[in-house]
Amino acid sequence: MKEILIFAGTTEGRKLSEYLAEAEINHTICVATEYGEIVLKQHPFVKVHQGRMNQKQIERFLSNGKFDVVVDATHPFAKEITCNIQAALKEMGQIGISIPYLRLKRDGIAERENGITYFETNEECVKALEDMEGNILLTTGSKELYKYCVSEEIKHRLYVRVLPSVESLSICIEQGIQGKQVIAMQGPFTTEMNEAIIRQYEIAYLVTKESGVPGGYQEKINAAKRTGTKIFVIGCPKESEGYSFSEICQKLEDMRGGKFQIKKKINGNMEIVLAGIGMGHANGLTKEVERVISETGILLGAERMLRTVCSKAEKHPFYQAEQIIPYLHDLQSENLFMENKKVAILFSGDSGFYSGCQYLYAALEKEIKEGRLEASLRILPGISSVAYLASCIGESYQDAAVYSIHGKKICNLVRRIKSSPKTFLITSGVKDINQLGELLLDAGMQKCEIITGYQLSYEEQRIERHTPLECMELKAEGLYTCFVKNPYAMQRRLTHGIADGQFIRDRVPMTKEEIREVSICKLRLREKAVVYDIGSGTGSIAIEMASISDDIQVYAVEQNPEAVSLIEKNKKKFALQNITVVQSRAPEGLAGLPTATHAFIGGSCGRLKEILVSLRQMNPNMRVVVNAVSMETICEMREILSMDDMIKEEEVVQLQVSRAKKAGGYHLMQSENPVWICAFDFCDEEPERKA
Repeated sequence: MKEILIFAGTTEGRKLSEYLAEAEINHTICVATEYGEIVLKQHPFVKVHQGRMNQKQIERFLSNGKFDVVVDATHPFAKEITCNIQAALKEMGQIGISIPYLRLKRDGIAERENGITYFETNEECVKALEDMEGNILLTTGSKELYKYCVSEEIKHRLYVRVLPSVESLSICIEQGIQGKQVIAMQGPFTTEMNEAIIRQYEIAYLVTKESGVPGGYQEKINAAKRTGTKIFVIGCPKESEGYSFSEICQKLEDMRGGKFQIKKKINGNMEIVLAGIGMGHANGLTKEVERVISETGILLGAERMLRTVCSKAEKHPFYQAEQIIPYLHDLQSENLFMENKKVAILFSGDSGFYSGCQYLYAALEKEIKEGRLEASLRILPGISSVAYLASCIGESYQDAAVYSIHGKKICNLVRRIKSSPKTFLITSGVKDINQLGELLLDAGMQKCEIITGYQLSYEEQRIERHTPLECMELKAEGLYTCFVKNPYAMQRRLTHGIADGQFIRDRVPMTKEEIREVSICKLRLREKAVVYDIGSGTGSIAIEMASISDDIQVYAVEQNPEAVSLIEKNKKKFALQNITVVQSRAPEGLAGLPTATHAFIGGSCGRLKEILVSLRQMNPNMRVVVNAVSMETICEMREILSMDDMIKEEEVVQLQVSRAKKAGGYHLMQSENPVWICAFDFCDEEPERKA
């Protein structure tokens, strides 16, 4: 490749020049003004041509040079220069000199916003301003100034921000703009700087072009919104043809016949921020999160969240680690010359409260520690919908139960509400509210009061009080957070011990209360235990274990259809969703179940050893308790206890319970059948085989 010619007029043009210079690719860059030349960095592989050129001058310039390709990186509003470049290349082609033309598109504004008045032309904007009162900040540049100075009524209200160049200042003087009306400054301008200028000059109307990401468009819009300034935007012409920055680089590499070898990185490591954006409305952002969003180059998150924030950044709807991490790797390897290496990843609500932020943070931290990603990483909190709703209704939440049923089921939700005077719930939508009302009615808790927060922080926000029945009838789709007030909350018992009479029994045998309590104690259950109740009968053991903690998962395995029906009835009576009933014999019925940490065997149908062998294969660290009443099971248990290579730390207890029964004026003790309780752990190592 001989040489590349770049017609610059945007930040992208300068960026492309820097990229080529670092790859040691000779190129010439054409700029219109002496100021354009000043902002370019000097480099041995870069030639700069300063001065405006018409079509004929461009033709002569091309004829005198040896250019393989022309890159048009002029401003989208600079239609004249683009037409001149294209016409000159067409004329060159007619005399046998064909030079490829590539149009570098500027990063545009993702979508138009409410609260902004758009005009197709400056003339339309001028006409609208004539009917308005108040000072005007004009940020469209000096070339378009004459269109606004036609009207004397407008001219005396203008404050014009232009580049500090001789050409720009001369135009201001020619148009009769006084010195105090001229703000000669070079950007980029932060939101805070724009806000300061608006307040200093008491601006009522901001006039800007829809100039895209590098033009500081979003910072102007943010400042105007903060100050209540009306915004007039001259819409950016649609560019139907052209290539992005990365696509242009790829095209140039293809022409050269190989990748550009970058000698050094222009910028440092990426800065990654995981940011909680609150309920979603811009007014709910913390100042720090707002600042990060306004300064970042790339925004990632669910589409709903990306739509809610105003930002100049490039947006991608990635919110899972499996999407984000590969994207960041590509970004690191391909975009070494990013102007802005800040990446913000958005999470709804508070980043530390029922959020996917922690999982992503751990995954990113691992990538950084293991050297696959060069980046800094931090988290910014947001305002949770629970905190917001609590403030709206005058309730505290430090003494309330707080759960999220957004996209998941909460086990034993009714039992949790039953034992808590105050419960906050984050939901997925109106269907969750409908189901909540139904669950409370089914549990006889119709006196609970539900306060729903609908579309919190948005204009359509509604905070309403409902009965469970009214919750079932709600239809409006949207985001809901709710508060459940239970005036009849019962304190939750800390020990197991449900009386025998509370169970639905019929004719199915049941492990008696005292035997249940000792057996469960011997199991030594812990949080998040997975328990098999084998030979479950009426399900009394399963019910007791599931009642201890909502985080315990119990699988009640029973082959008798009548007993299975009773377990289901007892499960419903005690409102326990953390019990799964399995109708099958053991050990066949255990196949496919989650691996247990504990097992209780109340009935084995003569297959005790077979069941234990199967359990040990599933988990060699399992804790097991076996109950035996019949002589046959006691004999099987004795055989098991002799197998030192299979079990360890065994405990054997024999209990016989006597209950007092009234006979006339006396209380006589009536004994129950004796029960053997055997508890042990499996050996976690296979025994050595004898030679």
